Order: sequence, then C-alpha cells, then structure tokens
Amino acid sequence: MIRSRFSSLLAAVALVLVAAGMVGASEAELILPDLGSQRFLGVDGWTLLLVLGGLICSFGLIFSFMQFTTLKNLPVHRSMLDISELIYETCKTYLITQGKFILILELFIGAIMVVYFGFLMHFEAVKVVVILMASLVGIAGSYGVAWFGIRVNTFANSRTAFASLGGKPFPTYAIPLQAGMSIGMLLISAELVLMLSILLFIPSDLAGSCFIGFAIGESLGASALRIAGGIFTKIADIGSDLMKIVFNIKEDDARNPGVIADCTGDNAGDSVGPSADGFETYGVTGVALISFILLAVPAGKSAVQVQLLVWIFVMRLMMLIASAASYWINDALARGRYLNADKMNFEHPLTQLVWITSFVSVATTYVSSFLLIPHLGDGTLWWKLSTIITCGTLAGAIIPEVIKVFTSTESAHVREVVTASREGGASLNVISGLVAGNFSAYWMGIVIVTLMGTAYGVSLFGLDQLFIKVGQLTPAPVFAFGLVAFGFLGMGPVTIAVDSYGPVTDNAQSVYELSLIENVPNVSRRTSASPPISTRPSTTSRRTTAPATPSRRPPNRS
Repeated sequence: MIRSRFSSLLAAVALVLVAAGMVGASEAELILPDLGSQRFLGVDGWTLLLVLGGLICSFGLIFSFMQFTTLKNLPVHRSMLDISELIYETCKTYLITQGKFILILELFIGAIMVVYFGFLMHFEAVKVVVILMASLVGIAGSYGVAWFGIRVNTFANSRTAFASLGGKPFPTYAIPLQAGMSIGMLLISAELVLMLSILLFIPSDLAGSCFIGFAIGESLGASALRIAGGIFTKIADIGSDLMKIVFNIKEDDARNPGVIADCTGDNAGDSVGPSADGFETYGVTGVALISFILLAVPAGKSAVQVQLLVWIFVMRLMMLIASAASYWINDALARGRYLNADKMNFEHPLTQLVWITSFVSVATTYVSSFLLIPHLGDGTLWWKLSTIITCGTLAGAIIPEVIKVFTSTESAHVREVVTASREGGASLNVISGLVAGNFSAYWMGIVIVTLMGTAYGVSLFGLDQLFIKVGQLTPAPVFAFGLVAFGFLGMGPVTIAVDSYGPVTDNAQSVYELSLIENVPNVSRRTSASPPISTRPSTTSRRTTAPATPSRRPPNRS
C-alpha cells in the first residue's frame, strides 16, 4: 500500500508541476469556473454536485456510523473488554502525543508558508490566512480519521476474540472487515465533504488557496502519523519479542511487559498510518487533478473545465456507492458459503471483495461517463477517459494477486523461506526472504508499467485536443497518469477495509491471551448464553451479570 500510494502521490506532483510550468501560474492562484454554466442530466453542474454529493456523502457517513454502532453492541466478555479498552487508552496517549508534535510542526511549516506566499509570492493577506486555515482543516481531517480508525479497531478486536470462542471461523473474518468498511466509508465521505465544500461554497478566487492549504495540511498530518506509526510499531514489536526471549514466555503472555505496547503499535502502524495516509493521498490526488484541469485547459474552454471537474467528482461519488454495494454482495456470498463452515480460507473472501469492487467500479465508470460527458471533445473521450481510469482500478486488483504469489501462506516462495529457516539458520532465511521480496517487487513493477503504458497509449488518441500545447509537447499523457492514480484510489473504502483487517485480527489474538479467560470459573457455561455478556466497558456504571473480573494471575505454563 505504501508503494502504491507513493506512486499516486508522484503522479499528483507531476500533474501540478507540468501544468504550472506550461502556463507559468501557481495552483494557489487558481480561479474556478462557474460550475452552473454547464448542464448534466438536466441540471446544472453546481446543483448536481450539491444534491448528489450531499446524498451520497450522507449515505457514506450513515453507513459508517451504523457499522460502528453494530460493532459496539456485539457481545463481548468483560475480561476481553477490559483489555481492549486498555489498548485504546494507550492508543489515545500515543495519538495525543502525536497531535502535540504535529501542531508544533505546523508552527514551523506555517511560518514557512507565510514567508513564501506572503513575502516571496506577494499574495494578499487574506489569501495567506486562507491557506493557513485550510492547512489546519487538512491536519484535522487526517488526525480525525486516524482517531476514528483506532476507536473502531479497538472495539472490534475484543468482539472478534469473543466471537472466536464459538468455534466458527466466519465471525473472525466478518467483524474485522466490518470495522474496516466503517473506517473506509467515513474516510472517503469526510474527504469528499471537505473538498466539495471548498469547490461549491468558497469564492472562486479563494478556492485555489483553500485547496493548496488543505493539501499541505493533510500531507503534513499524514506524513507524521504514517512515519511515526510505522516506526513505533516496529520498535514495540521488537521490544515485545525481546522480552519474550528473555523471560522464555509467549509473545502475548500476560507477564510480558511489552505486549500492550505491541498491541498499540499494531494500531499505530496498521490503522493510524493507513487511515491518515489514505485520507491524504485521496485528497492530494484530487487537488492535483483540479489544478491540472484549470491550468492545462485553455481559459477560453471553460465549458471543458466545468465538464471535467464535475465528471471527476461524480466519479468519486459513484465509486463510494460501488464500494458499499460490492461489500454487501461479497458479504452475502461469503455468508452463504462460510457462515456455518468449520474451516475457511480467510484470503478467499478478501480477494473476492477486491475483485467484485473492481468490476463494479469499472462498470460504474463507463456508465457514469457516458451519461455525463457523451459529447466531450469529439464524442469518444468518455470511453477513452473511462478506459484510462480502468487501468488504475484494475491495478488495485491485479497487484495484490501478483504479490500473493510471494506472500500467501499457500505460496511456494513462503514455504521456501520456512525451509531455509529450518535448515540454514538466520543467514539463509534473510537471503531467501530478500530474493522473494525483490522478485515480488519486480512483478509489481511490470504490472504498473503495463497498465500505465496502456493509459499512455489511450491518451494519444484525442485527449490532446483538450489541453494547451507548447510546441510538440502535450500534457495528455501526464493527465492520463493522474487518472490512473485516481482510478487506483477509487476503491478507497475497500482498500482501507483490507488494510484495517490486519490490526484487528492481530489484536484479537493478544486480547484472547491477555484476558486469561481460560481461568474464569465456569466460563464455558457463562459465555454460552447472552445474559453474562457485556457490551459496555467495565469502567462505566453499567455492569454486566458476568462474574467479577477474573484474576490476572497467569496460568501455570510449566
């Protein structure tokens, strides 16, 4: 995911640099065209985005909070709930510390923005203030979705651990994925609400400043949260492993003093990081495409600018619906196949979800493009632009399939690493892992180059008529690369859901071990019925009818 999002970010940067260099303008000086000057499906563009955007974003937020509430109300034993709440409190401490650091960092970055835009670019004071305020909104967005992600995941980890006691594998797959979809839908919906608010309600001469400030802020927040979270989880994981070796105990043993830090690190690296990074990359790519359209399309073609802007945002809105629909379809198929199964391949329904979302998104892209921009250019650009986006959408499905060949538990390469560990020790293990890892990166690169090459080829057939040319140079291929990144991020909710699946399932194992539920008297009888089960933290005034909090004395493992 880091590599794919880094590629998307590079495409976004290239879009802005190429467009700005061609016209000698800054993205902070953009002036939005009148979105109401063009009609789509019988209504003007401004009204279409307002109504459709409001409805779909509201749906996304309601979907997210309904999933959140459902997870919160799932049955869970008090001993497990205590552990998950302890993990959450530790995560809160981590996030508060990170928030303070980001605000201090914003003081330095803010001073640089004032010097650059105010003194070097000679912007008006109001524009400089708008950029600074928008950067704070961007930081709040990245930080807010990261906090929500941790809260959802720490609800889900104890519920997953408790559900596993039933002996059926399906709940331990469904609950983490449900948590991930809650995060993904809120993330994309919140991003779209903020960007549509700038596009529709900010004066056209200040919108460019808002967009650039917003992009700076969310990038700053996401960078700190992603990098620090990644480092935190590695340090905590290694620390917990060292304590395991020193004391000769299990990694998740209650006597391991590093285990809660390890659980917090799982969330910091695999929940906070991807959530904030996904919010930032999704937003920055959108800002880059807006900037490119306004800078590279001639001012005399304001109708083309409006059509492309409305088209891009409607595409994002429809892909949000496509992700939700795909999740429901996949959930129905998975329930029908695995609900009462005693064994299941956990990779299969996750892979199935990605492919269903990819196909639904591709179909949605072509249909929406045909309805919105059938007469753009020479009348064939609607399917050419859709094909370019499809290259990015398919990348989101094909790349995991290629990588799975080298990382799946059923992979021959993984078995080779296991064999090397058993027979050759640490040195052969490292070499074998490096070979498999580098080989997987090679094939991922081949997939990316193939799809980007396809997009490049399609862009040469008519897209150049939309943009300013400088001599023989046309920005159409660069715009195509930006659309590939756009398509790759189109499955945002599902991508975030699959990312968030990891920390929930990882924490669930730790929650089970740390709860010492095996030591609770008559636990099998008491957890078989609903009355002894708590759905509230034991720190609140509402208590469960379950037995008192079990002793924290670890079992005798001698």
